Amino acid sequence: MDVFGVLAQFWPDLLSGVGITIKLAGLGAIIAGVLAPLLALVRVNGGPAAQVPLRFYISFMRGTPLLAQMFLIYYGSGQFRPFLQDIGLWNFFREPFNCALLAFVMNSTAYQTEILRGGIMGVPHGEIEAGKAVGMSYIMSLRRIVFPHAYRIAWPALGNEIILLVKASALASVVTVFDLMGQTRAIFQKTFDFSVYIWAAVLYLCLTAAFVWIWRRLEHRLSPHIHGKRPSLLGAMTKRETA
Repeated sequence: MDVFGVLAQFWPDLLSGVGITIKLAGLGAIIAGVLAPLLALVRVNGGPAAQVPLRFYISFMRGTPLLAQMFLIYYGSGQFRPFLQDIGLWNFFREPFNCALLAFVMNSTAYQTEILRGGIMGVPHGEIEAGKAVGMSYIMSLRRIVFPHAYRIAWPALGNEIILLVKASALASVVTVFDLMGQTRAIFQKTFDFSVYIWAAVLYLCLTAAFVWIWRRLEHRLSPHIHGKRPSLLGAMTKRETA
């Protein structure tokens, strides 16, 4: 096992895989983040006709493995090739990256929807009533009161969901996407050097660590009144004694 020799020889391939991983997980999280707020509002305020299919979708995506969902999209789409060709979607489904991205979007949307639903329900009703009292429309109250407060509540859980998505992106390699894990498997098949998996684990750790750092900085900006410097209990007691 040549730990540093493998890295020196194949680092361009590993970095290429890191780029695909960031692209796959990043696009999946962003697209899901655009869809989730609307679906979360439906979960909170929608009628039975909208609630039933949405609940079924969320239950299915949260209750089945992401790998199975990816197989259903990637291999299942081939069963409907004539139909997909007729409507012009076969060029999309024939690409493994697109199928993996669609699976990640659908899966993450379900989780982000439920996380945001909890955040919306955590907004104090008095704040919404105060917005109505000063003449805010429904859309304006969503933009200025509901969603800012809901995202502050849901922000840590959303970060955990995206971290899980980054790690789950390794599953894309089973449908021939050459992300970080796909490149790692290809290198191992060439060299049979197990140390390449050590480097893959290190790179995944670096990705998640960098994301956590960025997410916490954003959390501090969203809630400066919560994450600002607070006097310690010991310091407060010392001041009282000296006073």
